[in-house]
Amino acid sequence: MSENDDADRRGDFESTRWSVVLRAGGSAPDSLEALETLCRTYWFSLYAYVRRRGYGTEDAQDLTQEFFARLLETGLVGSADPYRGKFRAFLLASLRNFLANHWEWLQAKKRGGGRHRLSLDFAAGDSRYALEPHHELTAERLFERQWAITLLDQVLARLRQEFAAAGRLPEFEQLKPFLAGRSAETSYAEVAAALGVSEGAAMAAGSRLRKKYRSLLREEVAQTLADPSDVDAELLELFAILAS
Repeated sequence: MSENDDADRRGDFESTRWSVVLRAGGSAPDSLEALETLCRTYWFSLYAYVRRRGYGTEDAQDLTQEFFARLLETGLVGSADPYRGKFRAFLLASLRNFLANHWEWLQAKKRGGGRHRLSLDFAAGDSRYALEPHHELTAERLFERQWAITLLDQVLARLRQEFAAAGRLPEFEQLKPFLAGRSAETSYAEVAAALGVSEGAAMAAGSRLRKKYRSLLREEVAQTLADPSDVDAELLELFAILAS
């Protein structure tokens, strides 16, 4: 990756920070774009929450879209408390308030009506939701779990994209099983043979991949926080959620 490409990536990262949205109060064009980017990324966590609260597929889809429409159009983020700087906490609290007052809107059954609508893949979302255990998790725990899973998926997608842009996608696919350390799927000897390098070189490449993954993970978490110094605490909490 060139120096210019790296600078562009850092610029894209900075433009999607939750802190940008908080500073602008949701009113400036760049903050609205940043907010929409974050909503598109983490929408499924909210949709799963609505479904677990007992709403059917169609109602949950309508409610999720309407929630985002109001969030993006009303400047609600201007009331967000920067000292409670987790984007996921803000979204969940806002959604709870929305659901508590949704009855009149839901009875009207307005689909769109000229409102701001995000392009969300509800078909894929329903397939993901069908895989969730139906009785083991509360709506809140399901929201947190899906948030953490989505975050990890985003990091993996970013890492894959960087390797693809550098023409190194085969290397990424071979080394991906080692992101968590040792792999039961393959060995470094097999990867080395596939890539035409020594086993030592393959192991060094695996180490670099894990280091890069950790760096991107921290960046992705920081995007959802107002204060970057909270990254370590947020990571510990998210991993605890996944382990529970």
